[in-house]
Amino acid sequence: MADEKEKELELDNPNKKKKLIIIIAVVVILVAGGVGGFLFFGGSDDTVSQAEVNAELNSGDGSASSAPASTAVNTGSALYVPLPRPFRFNVPGAARDRFVEIRVQLLVRGGDNEETTKKHIPLLESTLLGIFSQANADDLATSVGKTSLKQKSLTEVQAVMKDISGQPTVEKVLFTGFVMQ
Repeated sequence: MADEKEKELELDNPNKKKKLIIIIAVVVILVAGGVGGFLFFGGSDDTVSQAEVNAELNSGDGSASSAPASTAVNTGSALYVPLPRPFRFNVPGAARDRFVEIRVQLLVRGGDNEETTKKHIPLLESTLLGIFSQANADDLATSVGKTSLKQKSLTEVQAVMKDISGQPTVEKVLFTGFVMQ
């Protein structure tokens, strides 16, 4: 009989069930909000660490095309010079022409190199556009083609900066956005 009375009290008291459901819902919402906040604020892939930059510099295939990266001035802290506008252009492909948009940042070392690079952004944009316009859509569809385009860009940018300032100043050309349609 006592068991039957306890069951009746549990069934008669729907407030306990409602409280339990509300508590569980609040806990689920808080956990989901915490995970969402972490992914939104803390999980950004846009940040490039120094270790990633060094790993990418050292991961060259050993060919002569990776040599210009080692000739850059490696003194001072790493600074990133963003080019103000993305490069938008059409490239021919075997099946059809493609539209490409590339956002570029230049890795330099030290404040003097940063100022020199910022001063000559129009010339650097022109140089990069010349390199990009020679690209082929079929090559840009592969990671090897993109890496090759970065190496060609770095070689040309360093040559232009060496003509202007006497030193390469730019250590790395980084594609921070790459869209091909």
